[in-house]
Amino acid sequence: MFKIDPDRTDLALEFKRKPYGRHSPDLQAVLSVMRGLPIEGKHLLVTTKPQEEWVLARMTGSPVRPELVPEHVFTDIREAEWLVFKLRWKLLTGRDLDVD
Repeated sequence: MFKIDPDRTDLALEFKRKPYGRHSPDLQAVLSVMRGLPIEGKHLLVTTKPQEEWVLARMTGSPVRPELVPEHVFTDIREAEWLVFKLRWKLLTGRDLDVD
């Protein structure tokens, strides 16, 4: 399985610049690992107003369902996606992503 190199912050910056569309093979590998995380505990975004507002959530409970994190409300989907990327990066590498 592909392991994320925490020193490859260039990949994080690539994602931040272009979160949608085609990515380099290395970034695509990182995203595959992130998206393949177990459902329990996984961070995600919940749309609260279509195309206008998103809230960070985490999958918890039994049955597993999204629990909103109300202090993280976004009106910019790119900013919201960036936070989820950084949270998953930290989980998988053990390091905060200190690039912006």
